[in-house]
Amino acid sequence: MLKTYTCSSEEFLKNARIPLRILPEDAMYREIARTMADIILAKKGGRAVIICPVGPILQYPEFVKIVNTERISLKNVWFFNMDEYLDAQGNVIPADNPLSFHGIMDRLLYSQIDPELVMPPEQRLFPEPKHEREFDALLESLGGADACLTGVGINGHIAFNEPPAADDPVTDDVYRELGTRCLPLTKETIVNNGAHKIRGALDIFPRRCITIGMKQLLAARLFRVYLYCDWQWGIMRKIALEPASRLMPASFLQQHPNAEMVVTQELVDWRLGQ
Repeated sequence: MLKTYTCSSEEFLKNARIPLRILPEDAMYREIARTMADIILAKKGGRAVIICPVGPILQYPEFVKIVNTERISLKNVWFFNMDEYLDAQGNVIPADNPLSFHGIMDRLLYSQIDPELVMPPEQRLFPEPKHEREFDALLESLGGADACLTGVGINGHIAFNEPPAADDPVTDDVYRELGTRCLPLTKETIVNNGAHKIRGALDIFPRRCITIGMKQLLAARLFRVYLYCDWQWGIMRKIALEPASRLMPASFLQQHPNAEMVVTQELVDWRLGQ
């Protein structure tokens, strides 16, 4: 493990277990938006299905510009959002909560697209408590996702697929097959997200979430993860250099037939002790 954090940037790039590409952060948002649009255009009006994150989010204004300028119809497009926070009673937090992924998607995306082009509300999906199986079944009935373009959590989660505790008996194979479900957020996620989203007001940060399953994510035909935050340096190296494991879920992308990790030059160049 020490080598994971101390090898040179050249060694890191040479020994990465997942295809890796360097791109400036601002270019990442444009790339995500353009990739989404190109997937839709390639369908020539046929159905397109994309799994959408809230993190990163700055690709959505770029996508809005492309859709409105190029007059791209989204009428046969389905967006499946990855996850959402739950309140203490296990319900989805209100859309007017500043942490609400529903609210963020509506403000940044759906409300900004020309009404003549935007998809109907029933094609803007979020996982919902007590309806997890229906969410998975709908995604499967549509042929699965064409793409998932997302970030990575500080502990390697994708969506809110939090890594199990080291002493949890779940195996890698079982973890990979987990479907959409409700679960507790880990301490690492609460502290990191709480610090960056609500300035450390951890006592009011949600403790539970609902997330799309690993099975549904890993079935996406194109998968890219984008890392650009300074706190992602450590997990970037673990995902790239260490064997795939449920203890850092994004590392399973090493085994995906069409996955890529896109990172900034700053993350690659940073050294311990600087």
